[in-house]
Amino acid sequence: MTWLNCLADPDAVFIADTSVLINLNATGRAADILGGLPCRFAVPENVSAELENGRRNGYRDADALDELCKQGHAHRVGLGKDALIVYESLIDGSTLRTLDDGEAATIGCAVELSGIALIDERKARLLCSEMYPELAVVSTAGLLTCDPVRSLLGESGQADALLKALRIARMRVPKELVSRVCGIIGPEEAALCTSLPRKALA
Repeated sequence: MTWLNCLADPDAVFIADTSVLINLNATGRAADILGGLPCRFAVPENVSAELENGRRNGYRDADALDELCKQGHAHRVGLGKDALIVYESLIDGSTLRTLDDGEAATIGCAVELSGIALIDERKARLLCSEMYPELAVVSTAGLLTCDPVRSLLGESGQADALLKALRIARMRVPKELVSRVCGIIGPEEAALCTSLPRKALA
């Protein structure tokens, strides 16, 4: 079963990293997206803690997560025994082979729960593909550009959500999805999004 099929599976669980939640919150449609898809969304306690730390700098993503959990659109999960093994392997080692707390916890939970990891950072995605090739990994851009989300938000709603994630949260877009994102938001808007790679827009 592909990750796209998993979006329609009520037993499937997507585990979200910190940057993914920040991007989704920036869209202003996080509740519509997470609440409108049949699958489940989980957030590691480590990721929740990173969002809490953002309160010091005036960020409201922790509040947004609280509301998503209160509405039943997401739930927090701790690291079980199997997740801890993965987590520790990803935070202990050389700088080139280690990830930050939230990314490691996201991958650990996804492995333990046989879920899908929602991660944007390139290094984390590469390490995950090397160490856990059987684990499906999806970016925020991948989620926002998929057909089920388009059906939920409509064409203009999808484009608006992408633009807000790009402008407000400076969402990272994997190079293989740049053309798809540009096709949805249009070339003029894409040219104004400084978070999109310039080379890909040339």
